Amino acid sequence: MNIDRNLRSRILMTLPIAALAVSLAGCAGGPGGGSDRPSTEELSTGITTILEDAGQGGVLTEEQVDCIAGEFLDSDVSDQDLKNMAGGEDLQTSQEAKDLVTATMQDAVTTCAPAE
Repeated sequence: MNIDRNLRSRILMTLPIAALAVSLAGCAGGPGGGSDRPSTEELSTGITTILEDAGQGGVLTEEQVDCIAGEFLDSDVSDQDLKNMAGGEDLQTSQEAKDLVTATMQDAVTTCAPAE
């Protein structure tokens, strides 16, 4: 349906735009230290916060967000960038990391919230 395609397009466009805005503010930072990856629950909560901050709250189901979080945890995205996301910050450690997060989100949305 067109609604699902439009929804998917809005989601795919939201995170890169939000990432750009936050990246302009700085290139490092975020919650916590250490090198452990966040849990699926922590990452799901952070992704939900990022979507809400971008005006996209409620666009994805809880199950879809959990699936997306799992895709991120299985990806090559760094622990620090995942911690930033878990903290509700769309903030990456470099331009390369930003590009990886954007590509991972696009793939995860395609996998977890496919257009019908």
